[in-house]
Amino acid sequence: MRLFGKNPVIERLKANPKSVRRVLLELGHPDTAYVHKKCHQWGIPVASLPRSKIQKLARSLNTQGVLAEIDEFGYQPFEDMLDVAWDKKQTLVFLDNLTDPQNLGGILRTCGSLGDFAVVLPTAESVSVTETVLRVACGGENYLPVARVSNLANAIAKAKKKGFWIIGAVAKGASRLNEVRMQFPAGVVLGSEDKGIREIIRQKLDCEVMVPMKQERMSLNVAHAASIICWEVVRQRP
Repeated sequence: MRLFGKNPVIERLKANPKSVRRVLLELGHPDTAYVHKKCHQWGIPVASLPRSKIQKLARSLNTQGVLAEIDEFGYQPFEDMLDVAWDKKQTLVFLDNLTDPQNLGGILRTCGSLGDFAVVLPTAESVSVTETVLRVACGGENYLPVARVSNLANAIAKAKKKGFWIIGAVAKGASRLNEVRMQFPAGVVLGSEDKGIREIIRQKLDCEVMVPMKQERMSLNVAHAASIICWEVVRQRP
């Protein structure tokens, strides 16, 4: 698995250097000295390659002169995640069949930055953590656990049984986010880009919320909605 870009690689070196197998730097690039220094500190192999080879490996993506070969992404068992989230009062984020890696990457970046979140993905009909996701996450994946489950509805039911209060984000016809008094520990459900939250999941929600917007005919993609909702979660946490 490859990680592209200076900032994602630096965050990985800071948070989980043991997962980095090798770092490739562009010959003559003026902004790679810090990465080279961190690799030397951790004993991580470094190779310098001409720009043409770096671009070929990166499929012409902008790497800022830095590319890393890393271990495959490690998912956490959901049961372990649930216990830790309960003990540490983390907020669970259930993603119902998201298919766009850009949106998943954005959500991981937001949740990793805000802190004390854990993300749950279904194994079927959902994007997984890919190289594109990691590029967009920009290091956020290092600061939160991610689990994959075969049945998202069952996972939500287990969280509710544990004592989590579950809210779901919908486009309209729900309570305004800023008017809802949340209960904790909490779980947030976000639906797919085109269909929203499935009915089988909506039946398990304790509360439905919508992001208030002045221009009601406009809409937010799921990553933008997640940023607003997760910020409100952090604001209301005890």
